[in-house]
Amino acid sequence: MSRNKNTFIGEYAYSIDAKGRINIPAKFRQVLSEDNEKTFVITRGLDPCVWLYPQVEWDKIEAELRGLSSLSALHRTVVRNAVRYAFSTQYDKQGRIQITPSLIDYSHLDKSFLILGMVNKIEVWNPDILDKVDKQSRAIDPVKYEELAEKIKL
Repeated sequence: MSRNKNTFIGEYAYSIDAKGRINIPAKFRQVLSEDNEKTFVITRGLDPCVWLYPQVEWDKIEAELRGLSSLSALHRTVVRNAVRYAFSTQYDKQGRIQITPSLIDYSHLDKSFLILGMVNKIEVWNPDILDKVDKQSRAIDPVKYEELAEKIKL
């Protein structure tokens, strides 16, 4: 069974090393298309986590951001928040990438962390914080899920 290129699913538990490097799961590296050249763009998530985008997926986001007007305060804020902490990096022969200290602090990454496949990107989470976020999501009004179900077919 093969998956679509640049599509990430599943959850994996790992440990961060003393140099702030994390391992990209082999299954994720296997579905990364060659045109990415082993490159991810890493940035802050909207939740307290780290987002890793394959370069080709980030290019799509960047194109959308370029379409926003710098004359709009809201647009400037969205662009600033999306790219301020972003950086591009390639994983090494062992499949590791470096996470900046500011992203480690922001996401409260400790020795152990979780990597989640989120279809077009990867999320890196502190397990305790993800547990809290999951508990909060259970409080979402079921009507909101019903409204979304009209737009998405699972």
